[in-house]
Amino acid sequence: MRKCSTLLTTILTTLIAALSISNSAIAHEAGDIILRAGVANVSPDVTDKVAGGALSIDVEDNTQIGLTAAYLLTPQFGVQLLGASPFSHDVTAGGTVVGSTKHLPPTVTLQWYPAVSESVHPYVGIGINYTTFWDSELNATGQAATGASKLGLTYSTGLALEAGVDVKMAENIYLNAAVWKVDINTDVKLDGVKVGELEIDPLAFMIGVGYKF
Repeated sequence: MRKCSTLLTTILTTLIAALSISNSAIAHEAGDIILRAGVANVSPDVTDKVAGGALSIDVEDNTQIGLTAAYLLTPQFGVQLLGASPFSHDVTAGGTVVGSTKHLPPTVTLQWYPAVSESVHPYVGIGINYTTFWDSELNATGQAATGASKLGLTYSTGLALEAGVDVKMAENIYLNAAVWKVDINTDVKLDGVKVGELEIDPLAFMIGVGYKF
């Protein structure tokens, strides 16, 4: 809940700031393309629904290279695609590593860019996430604990919320910070048999640079 509150606070702060400042400063134009790249961290907020939560399953954080590409439909509305290099997570049960998985979380959002100033450009967005998992496996500890040899996690689609800000550093070059809250739910399978669900629901953070074409 603390992570959700942090995201909501960020979004509300951005909106209040945007609405309290004059809309006279137009930051972008229709047809602009903004590419951003940086360091992205995925921090799962797991709700364990496997064996009634008795196993205390969790999914650890991971940091990779994050990439986004935004296209401005109008000066204040755009569409963005979020991508990244594959994330790799340890899976734990009761604090002990029992396996691992990899995933990619491509996310498409409709963004609003309120006109705030010539140098600081906040934005918020809402959209859809698709997450696919692969290379999910149990280690020797996990196999011994479950009696299974294979771990499977199904793909997920869900809602994504986004808030970010670009700070102008030079002509068409920006320092960027962004956060996403993503709804990711997956079925957990052992040797092909469903044994429960995980609500992973991560916060994703990215710090990087952007360039506007």
